[in-house]
Amino acid sequence: MGTQSDFLVGFVNSVGHVDFETVYQTELPRIYNFFRYRLGNDQLAEDLTAETFEKAWKHRERYREDLASFSTWLFALATNLYRSELRRIPAGTVSMDDVAEPRDPRAGDGSLEAEDRDRSVRRAVSTLPAKYRDALVLFYFHEMDVPAAALSLGLPEGTVKARLFRGRQILRGKLLQLLGEPRWKEGV
Repeated sequence: MGTQSDFLVGFVNSVGHVDFETVYQTELPRIYNFFRYRLGNDQLAEDLTAETFEKAWKHRERYREDLASFSTWLFALATNLYRSELRRIPAGTVSMDDVAEPRDPRAGDGSLEAEDRDRSVRRAVSTLPAKYRDALVLFYFHEMDVPAAALSLGLPEGTVKARLFRGRQILRGKLLQLLGEPRWKEGV
């Protein structure tokens, strides 16, 4: 049984019989979430998602099945649009004091702590330099393997591995500042 991308390749490579609506409906949620997570702006995420699919439609003859899956090709287009958008948005800084959120002492089941932790992790990831954040987001949040992330980012696999390693180091330091020592170290 083939993968979702294998399924989509059939639509892209059928000359004159491209069912782009099916491709759009299948990949739309992933591309939209890619932008929404990174930008935190639903309207901008919708606009960039539409622009990604518009570019994919206009340049569909450039897709090469032998180089990457269709999904990876779409993410490469999305990544390039995201980078272009970042150049238009003035860079802002976030104080580490602003990232931590107060804990509700009434939370007995730990769900609020888990939500706070998840929110803190996402905020900490968003403060990483773009080159590390991009690699981490594709690898962990979009569950791409290193080769697919490398193709999406237009980088060698070794560079992506190095950025994942360094990004995790930086993120670990930020999270230790925000959340304190992990619980498993408390008993040691």
